[in-house]
This record gives sequence, C-alpha cells and structure tokens, in this order.
Amino acid sequence: MASKETTEVIDLPINEKFGLSIKEASAFFGIGIKKMRRLAETHRNEFAFYNGNRYIIIRHLFEAYMLKCMTTGNTEEFYDNETEAE
Repeated sequence: MASKETTEVIDLPINEKFGLSIKEASAFFGIGIKKMRRLAETHRNEFAFYNGNRYIIIRHLFEAYMLKCMTTGNTEEFYDNETEAE
C-alpha cells in the first residue's frame, strides 16, 4: 500500500517572509504595483529575481535599498519623469 504524502501550506505573515511577490511587496511598503514591478525589473539581481513567471522581492535587501535611497537623497527613481516635468 502506497503512502500518500500531504503538503501543508504554511501561511506566514508578510513581515516574517524572506521573499515577497510584487503584490505583497506593494502592500507591505506602500508602493503601487506598477512602480514595484518597474523597480524589480530595473534592479534584477540587486533585490529582486525572476522565478518562473514572476518577480520575487527579497524583503531585507529592498529595505536596505530604500534606506540607502533615503539617506543619500536619491529618490528620483520613485517619481515618474512625467510628474517632474510639470
């Protein structure tokens, strides 16, 4: 008789996860989904990687990236070029 293996789905709170989906990272950091996706695409292998058909954001690396941007004053990435031109 063959034994059946069951896989348990463990649902962790977002603040305990190592990697976040675009949607989870957007909600956690308060950044729009489109902006989060653009950041992941431009910073691949820095704090994001492509797994299958989706980006995974490494939470602690993205936190460090945001802190670096805030301390150096380099926040132009978070703003669209169209809104700066107005």
